[in-house]
Amino acid sequence: MMNESILTTMEAAKQTCIECQTTCIDTLKYCKTQGDKYIDMAMMSMLRDCAEMCMMCVNMMDDGSEFMGNTCALCAQICDRTAMACEQMSNDPTMMLCATICRKCAESCHAMSLNSAAYFRRSSSVTEEALLSR
Repeated sequence: MMNESILTTMEAAKQTCIECQTTCIDTLKYCKTQGDKYIDMAMMSMLRDCAEMCMMCVNMMDDGSEFMGNTCALCAQICDRTAMACEQMSNDPTMMLCATICRKCAESCHAMSLNSAAYFRRSSSVTEEALLSR
């Protein structure tokens, strides 16, 4: 059973993921308008991957998925790498804003991944033993 503190923490994490997703999409659009210096396929892919992973985390949290912890851990990793890439353009305020929000999301997702067992709303009907016996 989830208490109010857990729900508040999860809701804050979801809002951070949504903010990061929106910021990455906006930054991707911004990069497309800035010319050759900003149109780097690796950067574009990273921003898109980060946005998609953030929304996947929100969906996993909403569903109470048993895989939420793994998803949040991967999201934290992607957000950290996206932040590092954006920080390489330290003279651009838009890129630095994206880096800041990605770092905030990475921290939030990392914390959610470590505490994910407390957030499950449904239990798995598939046990590890059943998977290993296949």
